Amino acid sequence: MHFDLADLRLFIQVAQGPSLTQGARRASLSLAAASARIKALEGQLNTRLLYRDSRGVELTPAGQRLLQHARLVMRQVDYLKNEFTDYGGDGAGHIRIFANTTATTEFLPEILARFLSTRPGVTIDLQERLTRDIVRGVVDGSTDLGITAGPIVAPELQMIHFSTDRLVLVVASDHALAARDAIKLEEILEYQHIALHEGSTMLAFLREQVEQHGVSLLLRIQVSSFEAVCRMVEADVGIGVIPESSALRHRQTMGIKIIALDEPWAVRERSILIRDLEGLPGCVHALVAAIKAHQGSGA
Repeated sequence: MHFDLADLRLFIQVAQGPSLTQGARRASLSLAAASARIKALEGQLNTRLLYRDSRGVELTPAGQRLLQHARLVMRQVDYLKNEFTDYGGDGAGHIRIFANTTATTEFLPEILARFLSTRPGVTIDLQERLTRDIVRGVVDGSTDLGITAGPIVAPELQMIHFSTDRLVLVVASDHALAARDAIKLEEILEYQHIALHEGSTMLAFLREQVEQHGVSLLLRIQVSSFEAVCRMVEADVGIGVIPESSALRHRQTMGIKIIALDEPWAVRERSILIRDLEGLPGCVHALVAAIKAHQGSGA
């Protein structure tokens, strides 16, 4: 069975939707040519890959499987090209990263700035995603690596632990809870919270824990960063749950009190998720080493 890389690339474009017309346009093909190539691919595999109707296209189960394999094949082709750019090494290539809120806003910017400053031939696509989407992205090959916190069940992936953080409660220095050293989640459910924006992994995780108590998280305001959370807390607008590493940094310049959360889920093991480290280009190996070294230094 022979697969044309152009056909696989076209199939990925079409699968991204919403229609065969849009997929053909992205692949720089006429609609007739794209339709013929997809039909030929279905004939070669002897199975239907797409459901077609007036609203567009939808992948069949077989199409979902082909999409996963096609993405992996095309990324390996990209890796091959990058490996032979300037004779390989870790100085050239493109890396896609799916990461949670803490990673994208707290420690990755510093790591990536230092990493890219010494590798002008490397480009990076960093996207904030929910944990389930990070895992799915690494599994299906739509991202090179994922960065998560907390327990992950993904036996098909390699998990590289690189640091431990914990979630804490931050309150204003003169808040009614400021005298506490530790507190349970159920004790703070009646208070209004300062939280991150919709779509952030931190907000999704906190809501999940709160809803297990049969209530909803009381939100006063949602902001874009942990620094903004701390500034609102300092002004006694509400209370907030954030990573301890961030709380310790902002406590140096703000009037906030850090209170330990007496919950097993508050301890967060950070991990890098990779499908197959050996199969990734040198620039990804170098980035993994940089992340581990940064956290190992206590930063």
